Amino acid sequence: MPDSTPVDIAVVGAGIIGVACALQLARHGLRVIVLDPQEPGMGASYGNAGHLATEQVFPIADMSILTRLPGMLMDPMGPLRLDWKYLPRALPWFVRLLLNLRPSSYQRTVAGLRALNEASLGAWQRLLQSIDRPQLLREDGSLLVFERADSREAIDALQQRMQQQNVPLEFWSGEAVREAAPQLSEHIKGGLFFPGTGHFIDPYQVVRELVDAAKAHGVQFLKQRVLEARVEDTGVSLRTDLGVLKARQVLIACGAHSAKLTAELTGKKVPLDTERGYHLMLPLERDRLPFAVTSLERKFIMTPMTGGLRLAGTVEFAGLERPADMRRAWQLHRLSQGLFRQDLSAEGATPWMGFRPSLPDSLPIIERVCDGKVLLAFGHQHLGLTQAAVTAEMVVQLVAPTPLFSDLPAPAPFELNRF
Repeated sequence: MPDSTPVDIAVVGAGIIGVACALQLARHGLRVIVLDPQEPGMGASYGNAGHLATEQVFPIADMSILTRLPGMLMDPMGPLRLDWKYLPRALPWFVRLLLNLRPSSYQRTVAGLRALNEASLGAWQRLLQSIDRPQLLREDGSLLVFERADSREAIDALQQRMQQQNVPLEFWSGEAVREAAPQLSEHIKGGLFFPGTGHFIDPYQVVRELVDAAKAHGVQFLKQRVLEARVEDTGVSLRTDLGVLKARQVLIACGAHSAKLTAELTGKKVPLDTERGYHLMLPLERDRLPFAVTSLERKFIMTPMTGGLRLAGTVEFAGLERPADMRRAWQLHRLSQGLFRQDLSAEGATPWMGFRPSLPDSLPIIERVCDGKVLLAFGHQHLGLTQAAVTAEMVVQLVAPTPLFSDLPAPAPFELNRF
């Protein structure tokens, strides 16, 4: 444990959000500790798709989820699955999700996502440059491809919707796709290229580099689980599995595990659930693609990294307790078959599962509550990596007496009391 002097801010959660926030807070003169039962970056941040997804300005679901619900319950290998045993617990969350698809709520979500994503690339450029690691992010765009002629209508509709939101994009013919990525199949009809996106060559390395920078600024990382939290007159008290820790402020940034502590500190029950995401890492295929490629029909993404080609994107609603079903990770390899001139090698492949923290309106909570003693930064769903750097700047702004960053999103869409 640290010495008896209360720290300024205790950050609960050592994923990409918590670590980025800890570094930025320490840089602005605050004494910071980070608490997590795992080593930094070993949760959802370890295995994400690695895509800087600034183009994803729409909620995680639309009204078609109603027609897809039977398939979600029946197909264990489908791209979107709901464990029928988890259905009673998930149902209130899904009801809220559907209510958020009403026009006014939907537009609010899109505006919030767009504001965060438009600020994300610049924030990441500043953060990586500040630790002298800009090479960890490849700003080479990403591609959404389609294979069937009857998918052209869906691609055209998506292109129009994204253009309405000022998302930079280009339509590519099949020939243009294969010119940029020659190993892709002749069956691909075309796609949408997003020049304002990119990918991280190793998401876990990004966390490690930020941790090293944070330690250089005095941040302590403690391998402890926070069991209970309460607000006191002078700050907050955190009971961990190794003792009690006092801090003037606490930042809850522990992803899918944030609901319990938020309720204890604020009295507010947040509708936080987890989308269990799987990936399959193919170590022999690191040179197959020049940038991240997503399949419209097959609904998964392939991202080139230093450790191989990462296949990711499957979603499962089954809560935090049920064991992983790694068949879903291996299914990603089967989904890739036919996308390339020569099928991908699965030799030495490794599967993984992690918990994406999702709120039913697809927006995170980023706010200062309880007279400033409690800071919240969680619920980024599929976009935690994308939005981590801008979230860190917003969190610093919540505690700073004067503006420190320009062009940050307005805080209103991300407030706790919207639930």
